[in-house]
Amino acid sequence: MLSSLIHFPGNGLCLEGKDAVPPFIDRRWRGRAQQRLKALQQLAVGQSSLQIPQMVYEDPEVSGRNRYKYFARPLVPPNKVLPLDISYVIAKTEPTVYLSTRDSEIFGPKIRTCGTQTDYRDGEAQTDPYSPEYVVPSGSVPELLTLATLTWGRGLPAGLAEVEMIERAREKRAWEAALPAMDSASNIAKRRKMMDEMERKEWAFREQEIEKLQEIRLEVFKKLLQRREAKQNELDAKRLDDRWQNHQKAKEEKIKKIQHDFALMLRKLIAKRKNVMGKLERRDIIKEYTNFASQTYAPLSRIGYFPDNHSERYVVKNFYLNTFGGLCELEASLPDSVTQVEIKAPKPKNNITKTGYIKRSARLEVELAMVHQVWRCIQQYHRITESPRLEKPTRSSSPTIHISPIEEEERELAVICLQKLLRGRAIQYKMFEEKEKRLELIQELRTTHALQENEQLLLKLEEKMTRALRQQHDLKMHKLSSMESHLAREEGRALANMFDFLSKELLRLQEERRIHAFVMLAERTRRMREAEESGRRQVEEKQRQEEDEIFRQVVKVHQSTVDSYLEDIILSSMENTAEEQAREEVRRMAVEINDIAYELERSRTHLQSEEIVAELVYSFLIPEIEKMSIREKVRQSQRKHIYAAHQIIHGSVEELLADPALRQEISTLHLLFPRHPECKSHYLSLQLPPSYAVLESNNIQFNVTVPVQPLHPTTTGPH
Repeated sequence: MLSSLIHFPGNGLCLEGKDAVPPFIDRRWRGRAQQRLKALQQLAVGQSSLQIPQMVYEDPEVSGRNRYKYFARPLVPPNKVLPLDISYVIAKTEPTVYLSTRDSEIFGPKIRTCGTQTDYRDGEAQTDPYSPEYVVPSGSVPELLTLATLTWGRGLPAGLAEVEMIERAREKRAWEAALPAMDSASNIAKRRKMMDEMERKEWAFREQEIEKLQEIRLEVFKKLLQRREAKQNELDAKRLDDRWQNHQKAKEEKIKKIQHDFALMLRKLIAKRKNVMGKLERRDIIKEYTNFASQTYAPLSRIGYFPDNHSERYVVKNFYLNTFGGLCELEASLPDSVTQVEIKAPKPKNNITKTGYIKRSARLEVELAMVHQVWRCIQQYHRITESPRLEKPTRSSSPTIHISPIEEEERELAVICLQKLLRGRAIQYKMFEEKEKRLELIQELRTTHALQENEQLLLKLEEKMTRALRQQHDLKMHKLSSMESHLAREEGRALANMFDFLSKELLRLQEERRIHAFVMLAERTRRMREAEESGRRQVEEKQRQEEDEIFRQVVKVHQSTVDSYLEDIILSSMENTAEEQAREEVRRMAVEINDIAYELERSRTHLQSEEIVAELVYSFLIPEIEKMSIREKVRQSQRKHIYAAHQIIHGSVEELLADPALRQEISTLHLLFPRHPECKSHYLSLQLPPSYAVLESNNIQFNVTVPVQPLHPTTTGPH
């Protein structure tokens, strides 16, 4: 918007700086400091007392973090063949030996690697550990060779399972070393028995390993199923969230559109209501500029103008406010009363009047101060007197000793002796109970630790008896072992057949379990599908309930409409009934009053009749004649106005009726003027457009009132 006002310029100039140097870099020249330092160094040669600060340079760290600044990769193509390095050959042929350390200190190393590069990382280039060649002496089996099957990632680094495997291998080697030689039938049988036991142990261990593997696989399978289910749940939740978000966005957009339309229609209605009469008003520019709430100063953003734009144009930039020199100059130009506070001593109150008396307000202030001081003293006195007092403690009574007679002392001594006996007996009984509780431990200590000679002899005899019993037990065990060797041969056959059967049954059981797992998975999938179907059914049921509730609410609205209609009918019928009852009551009262009047008429005398007639003539007839004459005069004076109004109304109606096109589109609406006692009923046939038929169908009535002056002062109402 163009403006010619001073405080709202139409245009302005603004210089935009383009400086490549950042503002945080110091622009001052630092050469002066270096020149001064050189001059000081020259003066310090002749004057030893002059101390010059040492310049500390930062460590370049060539081989550290700043290495990339000093080295670069060699620009050598990969397919170029480098010349052979013959420095080693020359060094071998020449007999002279040079000091390499001194040459390297002076000239540096002869060969340097300027840059290296690999196509693989350390983790990708990792290989199996180097295993040197070895020679195994005859007759020795190193334990380390048993671990040759373990490689990196397959057993190495060793864990708990590998340690258990190594321990089992050691036990097996120890067991193989403990096997008896095959030089006799008994040793062969014993060896076979030991081998059978070891085979059973290995079979049991193998079954345990298989069960563990099956459990681990089952756990892994469960975890995979749980993970897949969790992922599916996450996908479902995400899909539901997306749908919900879309619905929310659509809902918000719809609400926003409704609110926008609502505001638009409100503005239209307000604008339409402002100009109900349809008058055209010319724009008043002076009024707009004098009203600071008009669109000249605060335009609406919905029109397309945003007042916040280009707010930097109105930023005040002043030399006296933005610079230190300007502030100093502004402060110097200001008077001293602005920068320095001038303190004036307060004047004492003049409490004495011109006549020499003290003012009443001053006397009241003195009295109030005295009353306040007395009140403070009384309050302080009460605070002191109400403090708790410490009562003096009463003196305790002195102890007294009653001297008892000799008989009571003897009796007391007897009681004390009896108490000692009872306590000793209780302690003895307690010790006896503890001894009975620890009797087995005491006997065990006696068997292991004999202190007397008789007990030692008994221990030796018991030892001989135990040795004899052990020999007998060994003989019996030898006989039993020979018997068991024969039995083991037969048991081996049965066990071999049984193990064969069990291995087949194990395979069958594993297959059955696998099939059972598949069945359970299928059952679980079926349950999940049933759960999804039940969820969908619940959603459908919920939607059906919502639709039923909507239908119920609609029926409720219809029912409320019917109720309101019936209520209106009942109210109208009540009014009609009340009106009829009131009429009946009025008729009844009229009959009663008429009877009373007839009764009074019969009992009235001639003088009373003359008085009533005279009163009617002077109170009603003569004033009514005067009113009628006045009303006739007013009617005669207003007749010309009524005649002009009738001509205007009939002329407009005839013009409307004369238009044939308008007669086809409009409907007839009869407006009945109120009937006056002195004039006939007037009907006005008015042609209105079809849009007014809607108002007629909605029972909307039009009442046309023509203001007419009353013909008589006492009559009121529309005329």
